[in-house]
Amino acid sequence: AAAPCRSPRTVPGITVLLRDFEEEMDNDLAGTARSFSSSSFPVLVAADAPPYPPVPFPAGVNLLILRPSPELPPPRPELHIRTRHVALVPDGTRWLPGLLERMRDELEEGGGGGNGSTRLVVAPVGSARPRCLELQAELRRWTLRYRNTGTCQALEGAAVLLLRTRDLFSLPFPLARPLPTSLFIQSAVRGWQLRLLPASFPLARLPPLSPHGRWKADKLAAAHRARLMDELGIKLEVLADGTERWYGCSKETARCFGSVQAGTPRYLLSGRWTPPCCLLALRATARHVAAQLEAAGVRYWLEGGSLLGAARLGDIIPWDYDVDFGIYRDDVRKCRWLAAAAAGQEAVEDAEGFLWEKAAEGDFYRVHYSRSNRLHVDLWPFYPRGSLLTKDTWLGHPQDVEFPESLVQLRVPVPFAGFRAMAPKHTRAFLELKFGPGAIERPEYPNPAVRRL
Repeated sequence: AAAPCRSPRTVPGITVLLRDFEEEMDNDLAGTARSFSSSSFPVLVAADAPPYPPVPFPAGVNLLILRPSPELPPPRPELHIRTRHVALVPDGTRWLPGLLERMRDELEEGGGGGNGSTRLVVAPVGSARPRCLELQAELRRWTLRYRNTGTCQALEGAAVLLLRTRDLFSLPFPLARPLPTSLFIQSAVRGWQLRLLPASFPLARLPPLSPHGRWKADKLAAAHRARLMDELGIKLEVLADGTERWYGCSKETARCFGSVQAGTPRYLLSGRWTPPCCLLALRATARHVAAQLEAAGVRYWLEGGSLLGAARLGDIIPWDYDVDFGIYRDDVRKCRWLAAAAAGQEAVEDAEGFLWEKAAEGDFYRVHYSRSNRLHVDLWPFYPRGSLLTKDTWLGHPQDVEFPESLVQLRVPVPFAGFRAMAPKHTRAFLELKFGPGAIERPEYPNPAVRRL
């Protein structure tokens, strides 16, 4: 039998890896590589495509193209680094005698066997001191949060990062750009510690970028960051000053998930909850629909899981994928958008870009965030039959049952999704009739047979 393919045995030393640069823009690759290779460090340049125009690398500097090509073996960067340690060096950095070795010694003295030990040692580049930030990766909520707490899990500013080669290539995205951001996120998820040294590497004196060059560089940096967030499953970054960066869906795009099967969106099967951009769209749609119904005099109330969310959190349940309102069927004609949908018109887009239509699944109505983004509010038209309220379309949900009309004759405004929505005054009685005793206190996913909370 053929021997299994293994990574080569590592040897003492430090490989300098150059990764964060633009292949088709002015860069200092040749100067950075020469500075470190002339000091006897092996240098590897990893690029998605060959630099253009070609870069005259000094002897001993190796270029590795990461983009697969049909006529070549797949690139395997872990086979090109033979040393036990690797230093990730930003473009424009200059070697400083002894500093890489000091970083390695600090790393080894900091331990490396356990989850909480030091796995990254960092030294600034240039005279500006980078700022340390705490980084909280809330992957279930697709969110990163940065805070100024004195904890150092991420840096703002240029720096050289040194770690063990085996640690770098144990990560699922070892060379994703921007490389420092990628490593800080993946190390924070694993509980790795970071140590920042006071000594700095020199920064080359390079001519400033032209205005067009700066615009192009900023645009490429934003594209790299957006691609990284997509790879890591991040939809929202909350910066230390409270600024938010969004990477998910919007009114102009499709929503973040496809059709829902068995009441269980795909993200629940991956251990995630509703993406925050989708929750933002659902809140906006619910607020808009409620305002339209109230202005038209339509009697409505929060239904099903949406009422559960209001009772528990004053918001949409974090894993829910739509919002439900009950309405009186006789009031449909009062709202121009509902009346148009009931008359059989095609989906009608209102002045704010929300799309109203009669649902294909039966006798109820659906309001979408936009024509492109189909996050929606369902409107269920009930009518009296004796003392009960009933409807014509039942989709087989356990909570989809008739109920005494008296439960919604008294309705009160309650906090929900950033506004106040109408809800049955006797919320607990309404919810326990639909979901059973203790429904408010015992949260569960929509279909526990498929996925339990």
